[in-house]
Amino acid sequence: MTAHDPLPELDPVIHAQPRLRIVVALATLNAGDRVAFPRLQQLVGMTPGNLSTHLRKLEEAGYVAVEKAFRRRTPVTWLSVTRTGRRALEDYTWSLGRLLNAAEPQPAPQNPPAPAPSEAS
Repeated sequence: MTAHDPLPELDPVIHAQPRLRIVVALATLNAGDRVAFPRLQQLVGMTPGNLSTHLRKLEEAGYVAVEKAFRRRTPVTWLSVTRTGRRALEDYTWSLGRLLNAAEPQPAPQNPPAPAPSEAS
């Protein structure tokens, strides 16, 4: 990265720490797998209301799929990361890596040693 390259922007939907935890937890599932709301709540350590609020933002962005169904007679909410969500997480981690690399101190250019004075004979 040169001094003229712009720093990458981070996706504001994923960048919020609770939403990042949700997307990362869901991205650990295999494609096509899903998790029930209470299990995700345990994984990310959020209250039901807080988790619902962040899931709504992620669903609106197309990053998370929410499926409501019944297991026997009990309602269950299934959650999974979408292809768009996986790609957004990949882009986010790439941008974050570039941003962090730009923050690393760059070594100062070394001046070549001055030539030794020549001795006149």
